[in-house]
Amino acid sequence: MKTELNRKTGTVLGARIDALMGDAAQDRLMIWAHGRESRYVTICNVHVVVSASRDAAYRDIINASDMATPDGAPVAWMLRRLGFAGQRRISGPDLMWALCERCAESGLPVYCYGSTGATLALLEQRLHAAFPDLKMTMESPPFRALSPEEDAAAVARIHASGAGIVFVGLGCPKQERWMAEHRGRVNAVMIGVGAAFDFHAGTVQRAPAWMRDNGLEWLHRLLSEPGRLWKRYLVTNTLFVVGAARQLLSGKS
Repeated sequence: MKTELNRKTGTVLGARIDALMGDAAQDRLMIWAHGRESRYVTICNVHVVVSASRDAAYRDIINASDMATPDGAPVAWMLRRLGFAGQRRISGPDLMWALCERCAESGLPVYCYGSTGATLALLEQRLHAAFPDLKMTMESPPFRALSPEEDAAAVARIHASGAGIVFVGLGCPKQERWMAEHRGRVNAVMIGVGAAFDFHAGTVQRAPAWMRDNGLEWLHRLLSEPGRLWKRYLVTNTLFVVGAARQLLSGKS
């Protein structure tokens, strides 16, 4: 039986984003996880919000999620402008780390699904060093569509692990689609954490705290991988600014 809690949301470029603080988000997720409730959580940065504004099917997935956190300073800023004073960003890497700590303390297993075997091996070492009591399982699925039999076997492995939380690192938009397809099939809270596996494994360097706190994490990533990310950040950020300005000027919330 699902535990329904009060939910406050704001709409940013058509995507419904939850207005809540980090501790409240973690508390809610842990309640669901201990109850083995089949839920999925989207971590919504500028790229996700703009993609949702341009793809109705993807927007439906975001808006159907059980929780959508405001990742990225611009998304949190929009929520504040929509009347949710004091709203701060809730990023995938930070949320994953905090939940791993809580799961280690409460004995709740977690499952990491996605990325490469090499990255997962490094991630497991880092998590074990930080949280020796954390029970975790790692799985690197094939970089292709799974057959129904392969998918059913993956679901069975997740259930056999006893995981209450499944961190999904398949990248946007694949991870959100995977979670939506598996709600009702995976008896755990699925959280799409994007690049969190790489950050915590150390395969990708995360921006310094001062850049993250001042909304410049995107700039650090752009400078680190300009060839791969220039379109995402320069084009997508521009589309976000234009869309946000139109929404605020129209008075829509």
